[in-house]
Amino acid sequence: MNVMFRSKWWSFGFRSAIMLYFVILIVLPIIGIYSQSVSSGFVPFWESISDPLAWKAVLLTIKLALIATVINVLLGSMIGWVLIRYRFPGRRILNSLVDLPFALPTAVTGLMILLLLGPGSLVGDLASKLGFEIVFHQPAIVIAMVFVTFPFVIRAVQPLLEEIDKSEEEAAYTMGATKLRTFFSVIYPSMLPGVLSGAMLAFSRALAEFGAVVLVAGNIPGKTLIAAVYIFGEIESDNPQGAAAVSVLLLTLSFIILWTVNLIQSRRPGK
Repeated sequence: MNVMFRSKWWSFGFRSAIMLYFVILIVLPIIGIYSQSVSSGFVPFWESISDPLAWKAVLLTIKLALIATVINVLLGSMIGWVLIRYRFPGRRILNSLVDLPFALPTAVTGLMILLLLGPGSLVGDLASKLGFEIVFHQPAIVIAMVFVTFPFVIRAVQPLLEEIDKSEEEAAYTMGATKLRTFFSVIYPSMLPGVLSGAMLAFSRALAEFGAVVLVAGNIPGKTLIAAVYIFGEIESDNPQGAAAVSVLLLTLSFIILWTVNLIQSRRPGK
């Protein structure tokens, strides 16, 4: 009885500590953002989110994040497929390098892009000769977003590829299906939930990117000024209410994306 009593109290204390940690680390900051955004009233809040410069920054961020997500869906699906279905020298090293963007500080990512693609670099000089610029223009923002969100689709697709029953593929081949038709009829439907959830997580992460982008974007209003950098500028201009208002837009969009991801994952076969 004493052991059971202690076990119940330990379990209650453990759950309470986890919930307290969750509330302090996540819930309270979110409430603080929403509260700050309307701290001066709904009229200033509406003026902040309807500011043309703010909307240009948000819409530009969404556009470039979508481009980066499409690139990651294509590359991530192919890389995930290769890492699961093929064995080759250096495969384990390549598989471990997939997670490098998670470990690398985003400011270092921005500096790498600046050094590799900026003025004075081999690629940057070649691009200038061809008549276009990379760094301090939108292509650099997309490259930064692609890099920091690179692992999401790959890591979402790999477990699904491992779970695919190869007997279904063999049955399709036996019935005369080509490799291309087998892929789109048998394999890709099993990959699709991972592709979609990974894509939405990558998109949500790209929306919030700051460290890698601020060094390479140029931050020109209406052209290369994205939402995260705009928020930083509002804080620097002593306008926390305006920064919070734009943050609420991104935060709400991220909530919708995460809810959709959970919905997709809950409808996966076997869930």
